[in-house]
Amino acid sequence: MTRAATTLRELYEGDTRRAHRFRYGLLVFDVATVAFVIVTSFLPLTAWIIACDVALGVCVLLDFAARLGISRAPLREFRHLSTWADVVAVASFLAPVIVEGVGFLRILRTLRLLRTYHLLERLRQDSAVFRRNEDAILAATNLVVFVFTMTGIVYATQHGSNPAIQTPVDALYFTVTSLTTTGYGDITLPGPMGRLLSVFVMICGVTLFFRLAQVVFRPYKVRFPCDACGLMRHEPDAVHCKACGNLLNIPDEGGD
Repeated sequence: MTRAATTLRELYEGDTRRAHRFRYGLLVFDVATVAFVIVTSFLPLTAWIIACDVALGVCVLLDFAARLGISRAPLREFRHLSTWADVVAVASFLAPVIVEGVGFLRILRTLRLLRTYHLLERLRQDSAVFRRNEDAILAATNLVVFVFTMTGIVYATQHGSNPAIQTPVDALYFTVTSLTTTGYGDITLPGPMGRLLSVFVMICGVTLFFRLAQVVFRPYKVRFPCDACGLMRHEPDAVHCKACGNLLNIPDEGGD
């Protein structure tokens, strides 16, 4: 293995302080990129936005190439949905030049990054807030990613042919009203494909919304594996596993 490959593997998969900082840096980069995408999607496409798109696209492409380069089976990576999310994200950095509004698909990168095992484990170790609210944070992320991904798809497929969809705001408005089943009726998607897309938004959106509500309002539990049966979630003050009765030793941070 070359020195460059060894360094990359250490950064992406290692447990060193430098690797942790690097992966946090990737998370900050992705969050900043998503913020840029959301803001600029509602602005006219200008030369400076296109230049930023290309620069960000090159960075994402290098990250994607590095991940494939250190993979022990690069071709097998394409069996994973997260890899295709990266491919779509990279392609979408150039897509607004041809189809304005598809840039929303770049938000898929954040979904992939938050599914990275090493980053999740580090967030659990470093952030008490993340440990307490992990399910809610991931559920909210899934919902936000879905909303903006569908906004991009609706805008790309309807802009120019549907007079009700003139801007990304119109597509976002339609997605949210469909997701919540409010359905004001002032914006609709005509034709069989439009109706099928509306049905998809409603079914998937409502499912994700109720998932978020479920994890927000259900009783708080800690993540701690039982040595005997493997049950992962327990009440914060549990002494014995409710599934098998095994004695637990859940770390206590000493909070009130």
